[in-house]
Amino acid sequence: MATPQLDVIIADFPAEQSAMLPILHAVQHAHGFISEAALVAIAAYINLSRAEVYGTASFYHDFRLTDDPRPTVSLCRAEACQARGAEAIAAVMKEEARGHVEIKTVYCLGLCSVGPAAMVDDIPYARLDQDSARSLILRQC
Repeated sequence: MATPQLDVIIADFPAEQSAMLPILHAVQHAHGFISEAALVAIAAYINLSRAEVYGTASFYHDFRLTDDPRPTVSLCRAEACQARGAEAIAAVMKEEARGHVEIKTVYCLGLCSVGPAAMVDDIPYARLDQDSARSLILRQC
């Protein structure tokens, strides 16, 4: 059974299969992750199996299926950012985070001309170097 808050979030969308991704995004935004109860409620609402909703949620890297209270920094590791030193920045971020910040690899934030780039809470950070990357991680701790 879905929680009242979950029911309210889901009810903001049409009861159609095409609404699955927007519903998943809304639930994750509100709760920080997509719970088992949310998977079941979404499936019932849009008339799909739980497995179909789970398959979609688990396919996309932006969705979390477990709660992780750590802040997340998404670091671009695509070719343009790699060419500008993203690998060295990743090492600095990992060392500085010490497990307190999730460093998530993504492939292209659309900031190729100003890479290496990262994103925190939909805020992009561009032209990162080792010092600015270190500072970005420290602000998240």
